[in-house]
Amino acid sequence: MKYVLGKIKVEIVLVLAYTILFEIFHHYFINLPVDIPIAIPTMIGTIISLLLAFKSNQAYDRWWEARIVWGAVVNDSRTLIRQVLTFYEDPDFSVEASEFKENFAKRQIAWCYSLGQSLRNRDAIKPIEGFISEEEIRYIKNHQNVPNAILMLHARDLRNAKNEKKINMYQQVEIDNTLSRLCDEMGKCERIKNTIFPTTYSMYIRLTLCLFIFLLPFGLTSVLSWFAIPLITAIGAAFFLIERMAIHLQDPFENRPTDTPVTAIANTIEKNIKQMLNEYQSEFDILKEFDLKDEPKKVEKDAYFVL
Repeated sequence: MKYVLGKIKVEIVLVLAYTILFEIFHHYFINLPVDIPIAIPTMIGTIISLLLAFKSNQAYDRWWEARIVWGAVVNDSRTLIRQVLTFYEDPDFSVEASEFKENFAKRQIAWCYSLGQSLRNRDAIKPIEGFISEEEIRYIKNHQNVPNAILMLHARDLRNAKNEKKINMYQQVEIDNTLSRLCDEMGKCERIKNTIFPTTYSMYIRLTLCLFIFLLPFGLTSVLSWFAIPLITAIGAAFFLIERMAIHLQDPFENRPTDTPVTAIANTIEKNIKQMLNEYQSEFDILKEFDLKDEPKKVEKDAYFVL
């Protein structure tokens, strides 16, 4: 309640002060007519309810779209690492191939973290320093868009693997399609982040809401007297809370509790990728225990069960 009410504490104080001053004026200047039909603020309140409902729906659609995009980031990140681990030709289970796959996997983890931090206008390089090499860090620092620079590193390694005949042309196309989907998802997040909800719409709602709070005491003072103070304050707080909720939902990348949990999602991706990588490393370690020349059948059988 402290967090929720803290978001509208200024509005609550203003409404409370206004209603108290209104009742004091009405009490000491009782000969002055201040009553209006309750139907007038009721009609305004109905209009505000419709406007707030529309704004809340539109804000929730933006928040839900952001969550859908990050769900696709999870799926495509898993797909990318699965493709790299299985497509890369490595009949001898070499250290070079193992390092290539591990670096690719860690770079994808870094991409997820950097995308979330950049959307929140925070440092996108510091959280990923433990996942990529110093050389790649220097390359990334020359780019304003850190996630896009990481995708460029992905594409560079993919090209080198194709030139070294570690993957064929069709496998390169499949992996590149996955990279393209990740790039599209990054662009969708940036569109949501950079598309501002119409300011005039929010301003008109706020003005109408203030008019409603201004007229409400005139319709209730003859019925409730001093009891109108807590009632009007509660009604105003409810309307302001709904408005503030819509404002928070319409911007899902502002590092607030109501945001899309991009860091938690990136952490889930990290766990999944590391598990996939550990399974590959376990397969590599088991197969290295056998002599490929002396026991080819046993190696083939054990490798099958590991996979």
